[in-house]
Amino acid sequence: MEKINTGDTAWLLASAALVMLMTPALGFFYGGLVRRKNVLATIMHSFFILCLISVQWVLWGYSLAFGPDIGGVIGGLDWAGLKGVGQEPSPYAPTVPALAFMVFQMMFAVITPALITGAFAERKRFKAFVVFTLLWATLVYDPVAHWVWGGGWLGKGLGALDFAGGTVVHITSGVSALVAALVLGRRKGYGAEAMDPHDATMTVLGASLLWFGWFGFNAGSALASGGLAANAFVVTNTSRSHRHPAMSTSRRPSSSALARACSATPRYRSPGACASMTRSTYSAFTAWAAPGARLRPGSSPPSR
Repeated sequence: MEKINTGDTAWLLASAALVMLMTPALGFFYGGLVRRKNVLATIMHSFFILCLISVQWVLWGYSLAFGPDIGGVIGGLDWAGLKGVGQEPSPYAPTVPALAFMVFQMMFAVITPALITGAFAERKRFKAFVVFTLLWATLVYDPVAHWVWGGGWLGKGLGALDFAGGTVVHITSGVSALVAALVLGRRKGYGAEAMDPHDATMTVLGASLLWFGWFGFNAGSALASGGLAANAFVVTNTSRSHRHPAMSTSRRPSSSALARACSATPRYRSPGACASMTRSTYSAFTAWAAPGARLRPGSSPPSR
């Protein structure tokens, strides 16, 4: 058994803090795109999710996602309430404490439902938002995280690779955001009153903080402070420099970009526009994830 490495542990904890910063940054990103009267509520979506999912993850989310496998579908409740999760090496990252791995994964669980909030910005009551977030995290995120990362049927069974959340974070949030936008429909008054973004400066601030946090998001996914982390760090900055802030750097085209485009920016309100963007995103994804393809740190989508 490998011993805990202090350098790996320090980097993973720092990365967890960087990913945590991305959630309020997302609130600023979305907040600048909505109308002035809804900016506080939009920002509060992200801040509240940070609190809510942090508690959910400790009580049962982590155990469902990374606990002992049950039929390749879900983790058991053996680690509910972090029972047995302490300072010993993690089975998923043997050079860091189990608690460090848990808190790093917590920040992924937090930001994923926060990505969806842009799809129903200005159009959902806060109580409904809370219930939706808790149920979605438990019934969608936790099982998919187990399928891919926790020894489930996708990762262990089919050999699916997901270095930094391309499947677990971006596909799940992107598809869910699209469904939410189509179900809720257009804003009231769309086309009859002005719905211009309220503060582009706030959006740029959010995008800048997201860029900063992405170093922990991607490079931290190496789960160690070695060459793989350095490679992911450089690729993250390089790809950030020439891609729109709404796009992901997690090894494949980000379907969560759909959440941003079909959500907070009013001109993409029509289901037709969302459906058109879905087809484009799906085509790009299928071209990238062709049979036999293998994801690797440092890869990028093919140019058109």
